[in-house]
Amino acid sequence: MISFQIEDVKNFMNKLLLGGTFDAFHVVEGSVITYNTFHIDGHLHPDYYSKEEQEALGLSTRRFSRWQEVKPFCLELIKGKRTPLGFHFTFQLSPENTEKLLSQTASPFSPGDVNGLALNIRYEDGHVICTTALSLNLFTMDKSLEHAWDQMVQKFFLKQDLAFHLL
Repeated sequence: MISFQIEDVKNFMNKLLLGGTFDAFHVVEGSVITYNTFHIDGHLHPDYYSKEEQEALGLSTRRFSRWQEVKPFCLELIKGKRTPLGFHFTFQLSPENTEKLLSQTASPFSPGDVNGLALNIRYEDGHVICTTALSLNLFTMDKSLEHAWDQMVQKFFLKQDLAFHLL
């Protein structure tokens, strides 16, 4: 697990809310604090959709909404003359990208061992703090996947021109 602070908040907000930088991440949960606190539960409810829509959206392999699906609602809450008092989102790497990471790093873990690779984003007092996390379905002292995830997130942020410093 690592924590880091974003150096250019405006650039980060543009990439988070207006660009496609984070669109492939799944949204586990979130909240936006403005005049009220708005909570987001990212768990999908497949029964809301017809069978055809479920197939088209790939809901048989997903538990959570993608950021690109939730982002317009969050943007609507956040945009305006006043900045929000705060927000937080818990993103999770998609199962497909989790498998890629396991393969690329020759990890000893299988996809079934991994409950989630998370990226927590928190905005408060004008600062953005990001924290990585890992949840496994088993107990192990092996930290190789945690380190690989931490490195992947740092490379992703650098590739996206999101400057940060570790805390």
